[in-house]
Amino acid sequence: MTDTIVSSATREVVIGFERPFVMIGERINPTGRKLLAEEMKNGDFSRVEADAIAQVEAGAHMLDVNAGIPLADEPAMLARAITLVQSITNVPLSIDSSIIAALEAGLAVYQGKALVNSVTGEDEVLERVMPLVAKYGAAVVAISNDETGISMDPDVRFAVAKRIVERASDFGVPASDVIVDPLVMPIGALGQAGQHAFQLIRRLREELKVNTICGASNVSFGLPNRHMITGTFLAMAIGAGMTSAIMNPMHPEVKAAVMAADVLAGQDKDCAAWIRANRAPTDASNEREGRRRRRSA
Repeated sequence: MTDTIVSSATREVVIGFERPFVMIGERINPTGRKLLAEEMKNGDFSRVEADAIAQVEAGAHMLDVNAGIPLADEPAMLARAITLVQSITNVPLSIDSSIIAALEAGLAVYQGKALVNSVTGEDEVLERVMPLVAKYGAAVVAISNDETGISMDPDVRFAVAKRIVERASDFGVPASDVIVDPLVMPIGALGQAGQHAFQLIRRLREELKVNTICGASNVSFGLPNRHMITGTFLAMAIGAGMTSAIMNPMHPEVKAAVMAADVLAGQDKDCAAWIRANRAPTDASNEREGRRRRRSA
């Protein structure tokens, strides 16, 4: 069994086989969110604060923080966003950037053990990102593509992931700190995307024995009723062995699918999390009232 441990200053989250699925909130990302991008560029981080709090209240175990805005000072903005989010929540963070200077700025201010999002299989990228991961004692997301791009062949993507895991050890980063993203393609454009993902997830778990992650909403891109597709995909991915995803926990159908899959996979002990989330308020009130009456009898 493989465990990947990440933490904030006060809270630890374990991503692992046979453990509850880890939901990583995706909302703090200006890509495709023009208003958020403009606000952050102008120094207004109020929406970042609101999104952080709302996602944690909705059940996110971690938050992904991205500050990739064209023509902006990404290192400074990412560091500021991380500092702000850590001041108002206690969940661990995924530091999300393709800019090395931004990753280092974020890691320098981070309190705890972060998840770096991400590294690819290109030698140049590995040589630049992995030393940072090792220096700050972080975990890292490994994207299954390299100099040749994203292969449509699951076997090629597995080979790239294997190479990244092996190269990580050269930098002192253990396989348990590498979480592989098998790259989920839009099912509307590639009809085999779901099957390819499930095949890869199983191999990554059984052969490489690494944890897995994905950008969950990618699978439903361009389709109507996206949240139903995303939620069903995640439930099936959990069945195949996926252990975490960057997703929106504020969509109830997606969150419910994840929680139900945890129950059916035996990863929610005694169905405790499901019961807490779904017990009617009146039931809890009646139970408290019953206890009160028994005490007073």
